[in-house]
Amino acid sequence: MKPLILALSFLTRLPMPRVAADEADFAAAIRLYPVAGLVIGAVVAGAGWAGGHIDPWAGALAALVAWVWITGALHLDGLADLSDGLGAAHGDRTRLLAVMADPHIGSFGVVALVIQLLAKLVLLHGLPATAWPILALIPAAARIGPLVWARFLPPLREGGLGALVSRAVRPFDMVAWIVAVLAIGCVYPPLAMTPILALSLLTWFRRKLGGVTGDVHGAGIELTETGLLIVTLAYWAS
Repeated sequence: MKPLILALSFLTRLPMPRVAADEADFAAAIRLYPVAGLVIGAVVAGAGWAGGHIDPWAGALAALVAWVWITGALHLDGLADLSDGLGAAHGDRTRLLAVMADPHIGSFGVVALVIQLLAKLVLLHGLPATAWPILALIPAAARIGPLVWARFLPPLREGGLGALVSRAVRPFDMVAWIVAVLAIGCVYPPLAMTPILALSLLTWFRRKLGGVTGDVHGAGIELTETGLLIVTLAYWAS
């Protein structure tokens, strides 16, 4: 129970009891990221379903607001930091890390946030009422990505979140979650794209960055969620 409480405390803004924890507890919590994602997805899907009784746009907006609220914009912050770093670094990794560590947001980050939020809003609006169950699973599937990236990419900062995730993830955890999402994909086919999206981002992160940080994990989660929304919308439209 302690690892789940820690995972929910870190990944959500839900009120959780305070618990004493060591690095082993945090490592176990990281392996439960997809479970925390399922809680996030349930809240998002519930808000969208309730708002959808008023109007499709109201449902989409309610789902998006719930998504931002329950995560505390944690991963959006990572996306903004990564965008600022890539936009300003011009291939210089030292400058990239310095820009990403800056707490201020730049123009590249603002543009990335606006595009990401608009993309999610439009995609959520396009989902039919029967798609709300799969929406509950998308945040869980997207949080498998960090387990993959941590296994195959080195941390860019020692002592940061990326380094902790790297030490925590075992091959069994990664394989088990991939098998689980592929099995669920037999019922909800769009979710079967999760490993492909995770591997695509892995390749991109390796080429552009050479490793990962906590911000990179957050950005990857956001991009995976949007990718799965696109696949889901295309599946229902076909």
